[in-house]
Parts: sequence; C-alpha cells; structure tokens
Amino acid sequence: MRQVRTLGLLGTGVIGGGWAARALHFGIDVIAADLKPEMEQWLRGAVANAEGALARLTFAPLPPKGRLSFTTDLQAMARQVDFIQENIPEQLELKQRVLADISRHAPADVLIASSTSGLMPSDLQRDMAAPERLLVAHPFNPVYLLPLVELVAGRQTSAAALDAAARFYSYIGMHPLRVRREVPGHLTDRLQEALWREILHLVNDDVATTGELDDSIVYGPGLRWAAMGTNLIYHLAGGETGMRHMLRQFGPCLKWPWTKLEAPELTEGLIDKMVAGTQAEAAGRSIRELERLRDDYLVAIQQVLREYNIGAGATLRALEERLYEDAAAAAGGGGSRGRRGECGRPAAAPRDVRATGVDRLQRPHDRLALPAGLWRCDRCALQVRRHRRGLPPLGTRALHRGNARGAQGRSAPAGAAVRDQLRAGGG
Repeated sequence: MRQVRTLGLLGTGVIGGGWAARALHFGIDVIAADLKPEMEQWLRGAVANAEGALARLTFAPLPPKGRLSFTTDLQAMARQVDFIQENIPEQLELKQRVLADISRHAPADVLIASSTSGLMPSDLQRDMAAPERLLVAHPFNPVYLLPLVELVAGRQTSAAALDAAARFYSYIGMHPLRVRREVPGHLTDRLQEALWREILHLVNDDVATTGELDDSIVYGPGLRWAAMGTNLIYHLAGGETGMRHMLRQFGPCLKWPWTKLEAPELTEGLIDKMVAGTQAEAAGRSIRELERLRDDYLVAIQQVLREYNIGAGATLRALEERLYEDAAAAAGGGGSRGRRGECGRPAAAPRDVRATGVDRLQRPHDRLALPAGLWRCDRCALQVRRHRRGLPPLGTRALHRGNARGAQGRSAPAGAAVRDQLRAGGG
C-alpha cells in the first residue's frame, strides 16, 4: 500500500470537513471532491473554524501544514491521491455506485475507506475493482478533535489494507479501533442508539425533558465515561471481586422492565418536544457558538487525560512523542535525510519551531531528543506562552519542580515556585 502524502475526500459535508482539518493540520495534502462547487467555500470555512481548537490541542512541533485543493471531478481526484476517504450520503445504492466508479480510476494500491456510520463494508465492496482495499473507517464528530476511528473489514478486505489504514490514522493522531467482525452500526453507534431510544421514550411519555435527561448524563456518568468505559466502571462498582460480584448482585435487574428496546414512533408531537427542549438548552446560542464551546472542553479534557495517560489522553501523549521525535530527526538529520513519518514524508522542519540543535533532557518521566529550546512535558504550554509574550523561559529545574512521577505514573501538580514565576512574569 502507498505512503500517504495526499488524502482524497470523496464528498465533503460536516464529516469531510473534519477529515480535511485533521489531515491538513498534521501535514497531509488534501484534494476534496464534491459535485457541488459551492461546497468549496463551505469546506474552507469549516477548516478555518477548526484551526483554533487544533492549535490548542498540543504545543508539540508540527510538520508544515498540508495544502487544500477542491475539484468537482471525482475521477480526477481518484487518480491523484494516495488514500481516499468517502463521505457521501448514507444511502447504500448511491455509495455502491460511486465507489464502484471511483475504484476504476484510483490505482489498485490506493486504499478506499468509507466513513459510513452503519453500512457494512461487504455490501459496499460489491461492484468495486480491487475490493480488497476497501474498509470502513468510521469517525466521530468533530473528526478533527475526537481520536476514535472504527476500522471494519469486509469479506474481501485484506489484512494489509487494515494494517496500512491503522498506520495512517495513527499518524494523524487518531485511535484506530478494529471491529472484530462487521455488524450494522459497528460498535459505538449501536451503544449510542440504545441510549437515544430510551431518551425518545422518556420524552414521549413526559417523564423528563431533554434538558433533564442531558443533566442526568453530564453531571454523572458522562464524567466517568471520558476516561473509563461502562464495563470498567461496573467492574469498580463490584468492589474487591469486581465484575463477578457486580453481575451476581445486579444481574437480576436486567430482567426488570426498565428499558424499551424499540424506538417510539416519531410523531409530530414527539418531534416538537425534542425541538423545544433542545432550543431551551441552547438558550439562544448559535450552532457555531455551541461548537466552539464543545471544542474548547474537548481540548481541555484530552489535555487533562494526557497527564494520566488514559483514554484519549494516551493517544494525545503518543502523538506528541512522535511529533517531538520527528522534530528532533529534522533538526539533526537535515530534513529529507532524516527520519520519515508514517505518511512517508521526510521529517521536515517543524511548524513554528526554529531548531538550532538538539538537547537531551533526561527526567524520570521522559527521555526524548528534542529541538533546542523545547521541553517535552505536560507543561510545555507554559514555555510557549512566555515565549509569545517576550519573556525568558523558565529554567528546567523550576519548570519541573513538583513534577516527579509517583508510583502510579501520574504527574504531581506544578510546584509553588512555578506558579510564583508565572504570576511574576504574566505567563
């Protein structure tokens, strides 16, 4: 399979825009193809809207930003790219027809991944040329911030295609989760749909409003879900004997008539209740305002989880380590003669970093070769903010005071000396 230097988007929309923003941010060129020429302006706006949150996600040195181009010629796009991500409407016959056509123009070593949220890859492969390079790669909105991508193989998908796709998605900072076998809806959407059906029933039966139901998540289980899934949480609830005790004690409750497996009929009355409820929750805020709020807390959550090396934070930590290694290789290896990333590009000079040499900082929690003037730890942002304000950098002793690792591998809070220096310097 090819090394990915250029990503082709087959269809744009919200998901396509998210893919474009993420790929461009991590140095991959993007050719977006959509039959509607007006989608070019929309796509560029979506990418620009995502840049602020992406810039705050990590202060690790980044490769030069990728280039974005747009075309209404789907076949021309397929001939020019190294990887195709399909994002057209969720209609089986439409996807089959378009994928079959595109597969006859894309070289046989170009992977084709579908963003479908529920269709099965074996059905999508039906009329394709070289169907073994087709897989499902289902992301989550906003694609540019949420790292999960579900990889699903069809009956004809090759193991090499799955492996190559996983490497590419990891390179752009994602967490590829391989689904063991294809089922409608994959994994996460099936779980989300079960919760969604219960919400519709509870609103329809006037048990609760949309706001009350959202409160029941965000003030309770939602906080736990960011770092531990339902199964591990229930394991904790079982005490010292874990899941075994949990199932023995609470398993009989599964027979109680708490839930309704079938969704209620979507009557106009139910639709009106859902619309009125969510409008009340929005409290006059626009969709763009709510998106910015969502992006801000998603960045913050991942940065907190990074300190504990768990969940999405572990993915972010691994990404940063690779970015620093690439930057060090670029500084010490002369660009194209240095280390190459998974996308196949040389480890080029990192964005916004002027590396004049390499320091090796050895600390209990990190041993990486870094471009001079960069510190790899959970508090790199402090140095960047001071640099932008024209302030001298904190010494490594002060910066890392109070940051020694404990037995559980967690970073202790920043010491008082760091806080005092920041206050004094406005950092």
